[in-house]
Formats: sequence, structure tokens, C-alpha cells
Amino acid sequence: MAKRPGGKLSSRPLHFVWLADVSGSMNQDGKIQALNNAIREVIPHMREVASENPNADVLVRVLTFSTGARWHFPEPVPLEKFEWKDLKAEGITDMGKALSLMAESMKVPPMENRALPPVLVLITDGLPSDDFESGLRELMAEPWGQKAVRLAVGIGTDADMDVLQKFIGNPKIKPLSANSPESLVQFIKWASTVVLKEVSSPRSIVKTEALPVTEENLSSPTLPKIEMTNNEPTILEPDFVIPTLSSDDSLDTW
Repeated sequence: MAKRPGGKLSSRPLHFVWLADVSGSMNQDGKIQALNNAIREVIPHMREVASENPNADVLVRVLTFSTGARWHFPEPVPLEKFEWKDLKAEGITDMGKALSLMAESMKVPPMENRALPPVLVLITDGLPSDDFESGLRELMAEPWGQKAVRLAVGIGTDADMDVLQKFIGNPKIKPLSANSPESLVQFIKWASTVVLKEVSSPRSIVKTEALPVTEENLSSPTLPKIEMTNNEPTILEPDFVIPTLSSDDSLDTW
């Protein structure tokens, strides 16, 4: 991040990271293609959200994991310059290694003390092949790892929702279960825009209520009431519902 003399004094970096499963099982039933399409489709929506809040400089990265873990983009990319590069799938599911690598990026440096809480979105269709618990401990050992808004999307029926819940680390927020390409797009759009808007607008409060599953509600599901205190997101509402699609809601299911 460049120094700010003469720049926007009020802007603060906000790191947004997709942690994407690219193991061999993602080749089945077109899941990797659906993931590529979903993220490519959501980028213009993210830019629109970011443009509404000039106080946050959104920086995007993608961390992939299969046999091992690696950064799909070596350095954080400003959202306005970010162009998606398709992922390819092969190998096993080394999710623990991905969290260890994520933990390294949460240190200060490279993280900035004055940053907004990072947003980490884990996307997977299976079970970890390695030591997930060890990787999670490393991530939680870093202050920015603890402060991060952590979300998770399980693809298909084989995703381990208990593992995803542990990654989220908050019983009030549940993993999203995407059982079709359509629901994957909607959930990635939610995680990448609505949450981005809340974290980049610390004073905003969103009313929560349970909504029926409709096309309109899936486009903008409600968040709990969120308040930022000392750079940490606090959930004010004890209960809320993020609608999910069942396998009966689409003809094209996983």
C-alpha cells in the first residue's frame, strides 16, 4: 500500500479474500465453472458497492487450495483494477494449509494497523484432506485473523458444514449451502457485496428479519445488526436467518 501524503486522508484499506477449493472434486458437475462464472459476475457489483464508500480502499485476493495452497494473485489488487482469472481444479483438499497461508497474510506487516476488518469467504465442496484444526489455530492466533469477518459457502451435499461453522467461529452466522449454480451465484453475490458494504460502512446498522426464499430476497438477504467498535464487528441482533435454497428449488442441482 502506497503512503498517503497528498492522498485521501480518510481512506482505509479493506482486504477481501476468497479462499477457493480447487480440488479434483470441483471438476464434477460443472462446479468449478460455476464458481468461475459466479465470481466474474459479482465483480461489477462489488465495484458499485465500493464506489458508494470512498472511505474504504478495497483490495482483493484469491487463495486457492487443492494439493497444497497458493495465492492465485501474488499481491492484493485494488478492486477497480481486479480482473478475474479462471481457476482449474485438481488434487486433494488441503484446507488447513490454506488457513496457515492465510494466517501469514494477517500479520502486521503485511497487514496495516489502520485497516478495516478483512472479509474472508471460504468456498468448498468437500472435507479437508489435512489438519484443518491446526491451520485454523494459526489463523486465530493473529489479531487480524480474529477480527476478520469470516463467511463460508458449501457447494453441494458433500461439503462439511461443521468444518465451515468452525471457520466462521460465530454461532449466529451459519454457512451458506449452495445446491445449484444459481444459488452459488446468489450467495457469492451476498457475501461479496452486502457484507462488503457493511464492513466498509462502520456506522451502518441493518435491520434483520426472517425472509421467505424468493428471487428478490436472495438478491439482497438481510444481515444482522452490525456495529463496528475498535475495528471489530459486533453482532447486535441475537437471531437472524439467511435464506438457503434446497435441492428442490432448481432443476439444475448438485
